[in-house]
Amino acid sequence: MTQPGKGILAMDESNATCGSRLEGVGVENIEENRRRYRELLITTPNLGEHIGGAILFEETLYQSCADGTSFVDALNAQGIYPGIKVDKGLRPLANTNESWCQGLDDLADRAAAYYEQGARFCKWRSVVSIPDGPTRTAVTDCAYGLARYAAIVQNAGLVPIVEPEILLDGEHGIDETFEVASWVWAETFKYLADNNVSFERMLLKPSMVGPGADCPTRNTAEEVADYTLRMLNSRVPPATAGIMFLSGGLSELDSTLYLNAMNQSPNPWHVSFSYARALQNTVLKTWAGDDAKKDEAQAILARRAKENGQAQLGKFVAGDVSDSESESTYQKNYVY
Repeated sequence: MTQPGKGILAMDESNATCGSRLEGVGVENIEENRRRYRELLITTPNLGEHIGGAILFEETLYQSCADGTSFVDALNAQGIYPGIKVDKGLRPLANTNESWCQGLDDLADRAAAYYEQGARFCKWRSVVSIPDGPTRTAVTDCAYGLARYAAIVQNAGLVPIVEPEILLDGEHGIDETFEVASWVWAETFKYLADNNVSFERMLLKPSMVGPGADCPTRNTAEEVADYTLRMLNSRVPPATAGIMFLSGGLSELDSTLYLNAMNQSPNPWHVSFSYARALQNTVLKTWAGDDAKKDEAQAILARRAKENGQAQLGKFVAGDVSDSESESTYQKNYVY
C-alpha cells in the first residue's frame, strides 16, 4: 500500500450510505445491487497497478463475485490487500452537537475474525467539527478512541488506519483549520504513544488542511499543500508508515491536484490517498446499474486510480475534465 505510485480505494460505506448513493442513480438498495457495484470496483482490470489496498464494509468482506470467487481472493489476485472498516459509527455527545465513535467493546474478537477472513488492515474514523466546538471532550474522545483501536487491532495482526477527520462543515478559514488540526493531531499521537502503538505498523488518514466548505475565501492547491505539509512536519513522527489522505468532500479533480502539490517536495512519509467519493463519483454515475456500462465505468476507475498514483509521485498533469469530476462531493453532516 505504500509502494511508489500506490494508494487505497475506500469502498467501506455502510449499507445505508452505499444504498443512498445507489438510489441517487436510480438503483434499488438491496444486497445484490450493492454486491454488483462493489464487484465492478474490485474486478477493474489492472486496478492493482495504482491501488495497494481496498477498505471494505463488513458485508463486503464476506461477499463473492458472480463467478463464485470471493472478494478477498479477487483483490489478492490483483495484488491488493483487503481491509475492513471496524468502527461502528458516530453517536451524539451529551448536551452538544458533537460526536463520539463507538465500537471498542467487541473489537478484539471482531478483529481476529476479520483477520481469519483475509483482512490485513483496517480503519477507524472519528471526527471533530469546528462549527460545533470543538470541545476538549470531543477531541479527547477522538484521539483516545483512535489509539485504543489501533493498539487492539495491531495485537490481532492488522495494520490500523487512524482517521481523525476535521469535518469540512463550516465557514472557517484555513488558519482556523490549521489551529484545530494541530490540537487534534497532537492529542492523537500522544495517546497512540501512551498505548504503545507501533508507528511503523500504522497509517494515518487525515483530512487536508483547507478552508471550511462555506468559507468565501478559497485557497489554491499550493496553499493547501503548504499548510498540510507544515502540519505533518510539526505533528507526525517520521516513523509513521504512510499518510493516506481522505478526500472529505473535495471534487475528484481537487483531491488529485492537492495530493500532487504535496508531493512536489521531499518528505519522510509515503504521502498518498485513501479516497472514496473522489475515486467513485463518476464511476457510479456512469454505471447506474446498467452492466452494459460496466467496462466504461471500470475504465474511469482505472484512470482515476492512475491519476492519483501519478499525484503520489508528484507527476500529475490535469487534462480534459468532465463536469462530474469538477463538482464537489461535499455532504453536510456526512456520515457513513
